[in-house]
Amino acid sequence: MAHNMSTRAPVIAWLFFVIFCSMSHLLLLPVAEAVWLTLPSSGTKCVSEEIQNKIVVLADYYVVDEVAQSHHTSTVSARVTSPFGNNLYHQENVTHGQFAFTTTESGNYLACFWLDGNRQEGGETTLSLDWRTGIAAQDWESVARKERIEGVELELRKLEGAVQAIHENLLYLKTREADMREVSESTNARVAWYSIMSLGVCIIVSGLQLLHLKRYFRKKRLI
Repeated sequence: MAHNMSTRAPVIAWLFFVIFCSMSHLLLLPVAEAVWLTLPSSGTKCVSEEIQNKIVVLADYYVVDEVAQSHHTSTVSARVTSPFGNNLYHQENVTHGQFAFTTTESGNYLACFWLDGNRQEGGETTLSLDWRTGIAAQDWESVARKERIEGVELELRKLEGAVQAIHENLLYLKTREADMREVSESTNARVAWYSIMSLGVCIIVSGLQLLHLKRYFRKKRLI
């Protein structure tokens, strides 16, 4: 009896560990929630997110009809640009749409929405935007069907993806910190050289002023 309990203890501990990892991966995964944007009758509403290189981005958007008896649904235009200003997505006169891409450069990716000019009545329009990046954009149902995994194994795969995403994000932050430190050190060096040059110019100007005053006083026989 004691031997059976001793052999079951590691199995029970492993099951508790798996259950804990399966529950805690929800805290590690980026939360993907839809946001509502209020588009003015004139002007543009934009959202941006800083994303590193080689990250999958998936987004869905649609116009929300807040007035049920309205027979006219507003249409919107959408444009997504990269940090360098390249157009990644552009669509006009739509009530809903979807865009997906893999980032090729690090920086702020900008998504802008505005109402089309054919809107007949004034007022504002609400747009729902579901923006997902990285591990949150992964289609786990397709992965489970393709690799024939389910249950705890699927949860562990999600946990592995979340840990990998966190590791890549830490490496990205480390790179950004190194770049910022390099820029800061370069700026400090330039400021130090500028201060030394300014001090040298002040000393030279002061010496020239003293020399000029000395000659002036001697010329006037004041000294």
